[in-house]
Amino acid sequence: MTETQPDPSQSAAPILYYDGDCGLCARTVQWCLHHDRREVLRFAPLQGQTYASLMAQDKPTGLDTMVLSDEEGLHVRSRAALRMLRHIGGPWRLLGIVGSVVPRFIGDALYDAIARRRLAWFGRADACSLAGPQARSRFLP
Repeated sequence: MTETQPDPSQSAAPILYYDGDCGLCARTVQWCLHHDRREVLRFAPLQGQTYASLMAQDKPTGLDTMVLSDEEGLHVRSRAALRMLRHIGGPWRLLGIVGSVVPRFIGDALYDAIARRRLAWFGRADACSLAGPQARSRFLP
């Protein structure tokens, strides 16, 4: 008899998928770790096995987007950033709700402009500095 491991991407906890090589993405994850006091979000690199095993037909394949998976489905680009804020809670939740009023094409255009320049502006990520010992359990492979 074989024991199967539960699929972490199928749990109710939201997962923020990010480019593990991107300095801006690493800073975003650090920001989330600092502000997500309820420890709701979990994190996984787009290059990792958790994202690879995510079964979704509309799953982006490029590394130039943030993806958030939660109970309402898969959110990408600007909508992923807004959902991230809503999950963090507090005043950030309100910002995420208000930001949702902005038409997607405008939010995504701004997101894409930053994404195209993110490596030039913020450089590469230092993977070792992402999580301290207390936050490591929130990271998925």
